[in-house]
Amino acid sequence: MPTKKERDEYLRGLNPIDDLMFRKMAEHKEFCEEILRVILDDYKLVVTDNMQQFDIKNLQGRSVVLDAKCITGDGRYINIEVQKANDDNHLKRVRYNASVLTANVTETGKKFEFVPDICIIFISAFDLFKGNLPLYHVKKVVVETEQIIDDGLTEIYVNAAVDDGSKLAKLMKVFTNNDVYNEADFPVTSEIKARFKKDEGGTVKMDATLQKWMQESEEIGEKRGEKRGREEGIMLGKEEGIVLGKEEGAKTIAKTMIEEGLPTELIMRYTGLSEEAVAALHG
Repeated sequence: MPTKKERDEYLRGLNPIDDLMFRKMAEHKEFCEEILRVILDDYKLVVTDNMQQFDIKNLQGRSVVLDAKCITGDGRYINIEVQKANDDNHLKRVRYNASVLTANVTETGKKFEFVPDICIIFISAFDLFKGNLPLYHVKKVVVETEQIIDDGLTEIYVNAAVDDGSKLAKLMKVFTNNDVYNEADFPVTSEIKARFKKDEGGTVKMDATLQKWMQESEEIGEKRGEKRGREEGIMLGKEEGIVLGKEEGAKTIAKTMIEEGLPTELIMRYTGLSEEAVAALHG
């Protein structure tokens, strides 16, 4: 289990590109509004409602936790995701999030004409499309006619790895760099970031969230580990089953922490797994 000092050091090294800090900052509607105005290049955009760490499920019961869900004044639903590690198929992640969010916000019995418009904004610390651009818009196109199809889904990918001097690139510097603030262009983002990084109260709030995630991960891991330990213990013997259950529990905890964007070092300290074992779980 990481000590409070270790947790504090980790928390003070976070930035808005990290899941934990972003989700805490996204509790503030004015923060969501400020960054959406820049990303969407719409300085009249109004966020009427927002929710961070929004948990929704598909029909099979698989859960997905959205980093932030916003509703704009013109009725659009916007999911904002941040991602540091390029360790998954993020295009399919966006597709999945869009489909689950669409099903979640669509009223039963409504005609498809009234399915709400959905916008997925994926902010990454890496260049997903390797085009050396800070912003990518993905649209559906009819191959034979090159006609662009508008089905109410918008996909926007923000690349924080490229600095072209634009306002968006300046915003991404605040998102990714420890000591970068820009009160002139992004007063809300800079103020809230500073509050969480520098004020004792801000780190306390993030620490509470971090410990909550860990506790939830531990409970899930224990339940799954105990179940498999009991099942396998019938064949292996009681002691071997208990050991297996603990190992499975640790792996389940690690998987949940990976999904939450927590660093490998913290996962290793919390679960007791080796770096190789944690790396193997990323696949």
